[in-house]
Amino acid sequence: MPRGGRLKEWLITFMVLAGIAFGIAVAAREPANLQDKAGFDTSSVYWSDGDSGQLADGTKFRLHGVDAPETGAVDWYTGAKCEGERELGYEAKAYVRTLTRDKVLTVSHSYGADRYGRQVVDLSVDGQDLAALLVAAGTHKVWDYDGGAAKPNWCTGRTQQPVTGS
Repeated sequence: MPRGGRLKEWLITFMVLAGIAFGIAVAAREPANLQDKAGFDTSSVYWSDGDSGQLADGTKFRLHGVDAPETGAVDWYTGAKCEGERELGYEAKAYVRTLTRDKVLTVSHSYGADRYGRQVVDLSVDGQDLAALLVAAGTHKVWDYDGGAAKPNWCTGRTQQPVTGS
């Protein structure tokens, strides 16, 4: 095999091993003890989409047990699966912001970090479970993020066709 081919194999192997090591380091990191937080003013919460965001102290979080439609660009891998999903995603984000604006949120349970390093949490607003309120409003769907269940399909029943991978 030519020298360039071996170098390419070595670099690919190195990158894969480095990625695995990074993933292990993130998973092993001591999770923030969010349950000890008292209520916090939502002016200190940034909602990046309908089910995740960041606290003023920099803690990134994801709501446990629910899914919101994606707001990212329509693509088959990371973003919305159809334009209708994107539209629903912006509606879900607006609703969670409205529901939590000028309220005090409390972390009622923390499940540790997800594969992206975000803390998976249950939040309550005015003593009520935020995720349950969002599902009841129809802006979110129940989903077991780490349970292996298929992610909800937000394009079903929409006039837009889902994007398929090629």
